[in-house]
Amino acid sequence: MFRLWARIFKNNRMLKDTVVCDSSQDTRTHKVFRALETVCYEFDLGKPIWLDATINEFKRHDKARFREDNFIEAIDFDYLEIQVIEEDS
Repeated sequence: MFRLWARIFKNNRMLKDTVVCDSSQDTRTHKVFRALETVCYEFDLGKPIWLDATINEFKRHDKARFREDNFIEAIDFDYLEIQVIEEDS
């Protein structure tokens, strides 16, 4: 089972969170993108852009923060953080 935890923060406080589960046999990359798409739909957000710094952070820590620079439209929070909390074994 693959699980991704997404949280929205403003002023160092968590406003919303959700966990997306995926038990498909797809690749890890596809699971991450599909989970992020689900999160954006649930939180009513536009899809963020993966900047080089975001990609490097995700590769190193299995965690990424999407700030205002990652979104095309204005956001009313500080950042969206995603973290892989369970991988397929």
